[in-house]
Amino acid sequence: MRVFLACFCLLMLHACSRKNPYLELANALSHKFIIVDGHVDLPSRIKVQYFRFQKEYLGLPIDSKEGDFDFVRSKKGGLDAPFMSIYIPSALETPGAKMLADSLILMVEGIAAQNPAYYTMARTPAEVEEIFKSGKIALPMGMENGSPLDNTEDVAYYRNRGICYITLTHAKNNKICDSSYDTTRLWNGLSPFGERIVQEMNNQGVMVDVSHISDSSFYDVMRTCKVPVIASHSAARRFTPGFERNMSDDLIRKMKINGGVIMVNFGTSFLDGSISDTNRANEAALDNLLKRKGVSPESQEGKKLIHEFRQKSPYLYADVEKVADHIDHIVALAGIDHVGLGSDFDGVGDSLPKGLKDVADYPNLLASLLRRGYTEGDIEKICYKNIFRVWNKTLTYSKTYGNK
Repeated sequence: MRVFLACFCLLMLHACSRKNPYLELANALSHKFIIVDGHVDLPSRIKVQYFRFQKEYLGLPIDSKEGDFDFVRSKKGGLDAPFMSIYIPSALETPGAKMLADSLILMVEGIAAQNPAYYTMARTPAEVEEIFKSGKIALPMGMENGSPLDNTEDVAYYRNRGICYITLTHAKNNKICDSSYDTTRLWNGLSPFGERIVQEMNNQGVMVDVSHISDSSFYDVMRTCKVPVIASHSAARRFTPGFERNMSDDLIRKMKINGGVIMVNFGTSFLDGSISDTNRANEAALDNLLKRKGVSPESQEGKKLIHEFRQKSPYLYADVEKVADHIDHIVALAGIDHVGLGSDFDGVGDSLPKGLKDVADYPNLLASLLRRGYTEGDIEKICYKNIFRVWNKTLTYSKTYGNK
């Protein structure tokens, strides 16, 4: 019997090691290579939950059980350069949009200033590389929604404040272009002002982010932009039919021609349309149940009903393999030089896939890619080389042509 148990235990250990034999290498690569994440919503999360200009709140990103990002978990997962999202809600226009943008930039600067042993602001790939060598985490910034831009001179203002990319719009049409989420088409693409903004972003060395924009806006950007663009946190529409927020096959192919990079979003609604449909149907059924019973979700009876409903119809999540499926699809259409990581950590709420629940989990994705046959060189491109190429080309164009 003891021999049998010993053999059984050895078989189980062998099975576990065979289950994911690539994880050890993935862990090593996650710390060997710089990992850049195109979109982390930490500033917005802190503002919503805790926003006060006090040291203890600026210090939260060191080690916290809240949210998806902090220094300790980043070091575990190998994250070295998360783009801090300066998120501006769609309903906000200037001057309120500019005031919010400035306050969030100050917050990120405050995090770095109050925690200099852990974080350093970054504006270029070269700076990220130096910060990586120091063992600290680089904090580049991207502005999500161009509504603070009231004129073309504002592009230079925000570049000087440290903004490295601008997502042209968010969930609603704005004065720059149409949004993928908006049912109306105000401009049928870029507005005349939007064309000037894109040109000025090229001149100032600010990357153009095509996440959130409508397809027609995307095609106008392709005609207007002189440098490669990024999609800082988007995924492939192939897996979410009808979801314009993701990128169609044609858009992905155009990104290859442009030289751009699609940085894959980790949110379940971006990854698996069938799961999203099921979750939406379940949420509607739960809402109808509460209404029929005439109870509030906050009441004791309401909480009991919700608990019982969730036991039978739990919220469903995609998994890390589905993220790898999106990477596979983008690579098949555009090639290995045009894909990266844009998690949307702290931005997509409780919808992150199994195996990618916070910034400590990047090795799980790298292990999946290794298992699928991606080489170490491929992994290096996905982690940082592709986005560095676009970033450097944008900066080079600005230095060469921006002042002419």
